Amino acid sequence: MNGSLPLSGVKVVLIDDSNTIRRSGEIFLSQSGCEVVLAEDGFDGLSKVVDARPDLILVDVMMPRLDGYQTCALIRNHPQFGRIPIVMLTSKDSLFDRARGKLLGVEQYLIKPFDKRRLVETVRTQIGREGADIGG
Repeated sequence: MNGSLPLSGVKVVLIDDSNTIRRSGEIFLSQSGCEVVLAEDGFDGLSKVVDARPDLILVDVMMPRLDGYQTCALIRNHPQFGRIPIVMLTSKDSLFDRARGKLLGVEQYLIKPFDKRRLVETVRTQIGREGADIGG
């Protein structure tokens, strides 16, 4: 049964200070077969990345203490985790944010709030499962 899900076996760390975003992301991705690890800020996220060794990292741009760019920079500079695809979650889509993210090696931006289709499509694109069926 589980093998038929489009993202079966994919491990994702979702770092966002919004409980709503974390919960909706977890539900959408779990329904598609992902294993989802949640973190509520950059510091928490870094330790979760080390523990989980995910296939993909979703990180919010605006967070207290350690923002998404700082979190991304720390991940990118780590020899073990520097090649994991990172998608930034943002509620404002500005050219400046995209340029800054590009410098840090961010693969893609996803505008919040996102729906299940867009989130699953983004994950599929980043992990190279283009042909997988998304479903409802």
